[in-house]
Amino acid sequence: MLTVALRTLRTRWAGFTGSFVALSLGVALLTVTGLALASSATAPERRPERFAAAPVVVKSQDTLRVPTPIGDRTARLTHPRPLPTATVAALRKLGPVVEDRSFPVRGGPAGLVGHPWSTAAFAPYDLTAGRAPRTADEVALTGDPSHLGRRLRTDRGTVRVVGTLTPRGFENAVDPLRGFENAVFFTDTRAAQLTPAVHQLVVTADPAAVRRAVGGSARVLTGDARRLADADPDRDSEALTAMNALFGTAGGVTAFVSVFVVASTFAFAVAQRRREFALLRTTGATPGQIRRTVLAEALTVGALASAAGCALGSHLAPRLAARVADEGLAPAWFTIGDHTWPYHAAFWTGLLVALAGATAASWRAGRTAPTEALREDSGRITPGRLLCGTALLLTAAVTLVLALTGDPGDLLHRKTYISRPMLLITAAALLAPLVLRPLTRLLTCLPTTVGMLVRANTATGVRRTAALAAPVLVTVALAGSLLGTTATLNRAKATEAGDRTTATFVLTPPPGTGFDDTTLRRLRAVPGTDISPTSSTAVHVLEDGVALVRSEGRAATPAALAATTRLPLTAGRASDLDDDSIIVNGEWQRHRVGERVRVWLGDGTPRTLRIAAVLTTGTGDNGVYVTPRNAPGAAIDRIDVALKDGADPAAVATALDRAAGPGRVLTREAWLRATHPETNRTTRLGLLLVLGIALLYTGISVANTMVMGASDRARDLAVLRLAGATRWQVLRLAGAEALTVVAAGALLGLLVAAVNLAGLTGALALLSVRPAPAFPWQALGTTATACALLAVGSAIVPTALALRRRPANLAGLRE
Repeated sequence: MLTVALRTLRTRWAGFTGSFVALSLGVALLTVTGLALASSATAPERRPERFAAAPVVVKSQDTLRVPTPIGDRTARLTHPRPLPTATVAALRKLGPVVEDRSFPVRGGPAGLVGHPWSTAAFAPYDLTAGRAPRTADEVALTGDPSHLGRRLRTDRGTVRVVGTLTPRGFENAVDPLRGFENAVFFTDTRAAQLTPAVHQLVVTADPAAVRRAVGGSARVLTGDARRLADADPDRDSEALTAMNALFGTAGGVTAFVSVFVVASTFAFAVAQRRREFALLRTTGATPGQIRRTVLAEALTVGALASAAGCALGSHLAPRLAARVADEGLAPAWFTIGDHTWPYHAAFWTGLLVALAGATAASWRAGRTAPTEALREDSGRITPGRLLCGTALLLTAAVTLVLALTGDPGDLLHRKTYISRPMLLITAAALLAPLVLRPLTRLLTCLPTTVGMLVRANTATGVRRTAALAAPVLVTVALAGSLLGTTATLNRAKATEAGDRTTATFVLTPPPGTGFDDTTLRRLRAVPGTDISPTSSTAVHVLEDGVALVRSEGRAATPAALAATTRLPLTAGRASDLDDDSIIVNGEWQRHRVGERVRVWLGDGTPRTLRIAAVLTTGTGDNGVYVTPRNAPGAAIDRIDVALKDGADPAAVATALDRAAGPGRVLTREAWLRATHPETNRTTRLGLLLVLGIALLYTGISVANTMVMGASDRARDLAVLRLAGATRWQVLRLAGAEALTVVAAGALLGLLVAAVNLAGLTGALALLSVRPAPAFPWQALGTTATACALLAVGSAIVPTALALRRRPANLAGLRE
């Protein structure tokens, strides 16, 4: 059988080219993703940056630790408390202490971060020109020496650059010209005036003595642990996690689509060779021998393609690592390490995909009876395909119903809305032959000669039609389901924000800052307004006694909140909120009005608060509400302004703009547009990568199907030419047939996407969100057009090549 399989491959190489290319690319992608995942798992931790030369760093407690029956649960605090005065005094007795402060500075070069000058020695930063700052209006700046002597207008006052420093951290920097930060150094006195609170400091003393002096009031960092005192110390691990999710999703979709394309290719190949297998059966071949022949072909193609894919992946992986690092999707130092298991995993996965894709086809080939050589192909769907498609369809329906009746919010999670549509897409692809014939009849209902021929060809060649329509269905359904889901969720979140906000104006401070008391007094003095200052905060609650859950929230004064916000409440009243209560949402395990719940505030303070009201669950943006007293350390980052009766909006806007200082004054509509939810960059790139993979495989499958079918249609083309059809008419017929099948596949894919979005819309309705499904028409049109161009090109080229022969020779009437 192996000899027969090798000879078959030699004579039918064109038919297996698509499977070979699809598997090679799939294995290459799996190799790349495996190498990236392996390299990220062994990636080194970031070295200390700002405190690389500091002996000991003492940092205030920024971690909440809650004991549970199965161990302590921890969470990062939103508003860590400053270092206790007593702790700082005790450390001063041990040795020199340098207080560290960090604060954003707006104006001058982008992304300025302010520090006291005395901390520059711990990076260390070196002066390249000028001197250290000595007065309140002098600063030293990292980066370009041309700034020396310039005056900068900032939100911290107008300052003069008296010194420039060499940027630090080139090996970790996204931008080598600025290092890991764009730092500006003030005098220690001026920095203390700008930011009085001290959350970390450097002490020159014995680490053991420092730990004894600190006790449990702060964290003592030495060695590599000093990196935890840098800004955003977890950014590397977060970037690697996001990258792993991206590559993991790409690898999963690659495996899914590879199996689909390979299975479709082998199924079509077996259907084409029905008479060949029947003749083999007539000459005495057993069903087992026929099956082994098909599997041997798959094994040969799979082994060769997997080896080629591993070689290709080894060359692509370093280039991809450099690209994701350049794009900021991975740390700048990320590279591909020396690992062998990803090659083994990719190779054997490719081989398994080939065998899995050919298994169903081999069983169909083994059932071929000798009399099949005398019969025309009925094109009916096989019982196995019908059974699998029906089972997957029922599974998709049952899981959707269970999700809607159990936890509708589960359908809004990224992993769910990426994986769940795969069930329905696979079921639709398997069951597509049941509806393709009536659908193509409907699309070719016009009483024209071309329409009649297209209708006849698609009806008699159901297997070819299904093999061409299925990849189009998958690609369009993926585009509509994934992009439509994210667009629908973003629209739902925007709808929620619009329903909650009733203020006429919304004021926001510069990023990373807040409104101070002086600004608040000026704003309250603006006539004809009711202002509601709110702060971002977070509250932690222990669910089921073991899970420490973080809930985003806002701190607001109840009376002012009622004037500018319409909360979507299911129970209770917002006016009942006070310093001893909290407004929660329906996701909380305990959410009955009047019930008391133990929580931990943003600075780690434990409180037992009464539930004053309950919000709808919504899309997850309905966080908790507390009073400002229960949000210690939270800066006011938003002010809603409502107008009193008779107030002039234009005059109020002018007065607010003068009083807000560097803050922005936006109308409600402008603020909603500015804060409209958008899919984050990593998720968007992941979805585009998934769709790119699907479109690539669609092109491979379409081209392969057309090439495989071209030889079987040679006699049909000859008959048309002998009947008087011109070459242009035959080419137009081939193009029209390809367009019809693509249109049928696109319509089925659109239907699948509509069903998936309908399930999401139902979940949103159950979560008390006004459903607003959003179809990505532009992406769908682009995807369908790309599929149509691929199909038409793949149909016309082999047809044109076949028509170069004389009609009599094409029909086999002459040698």
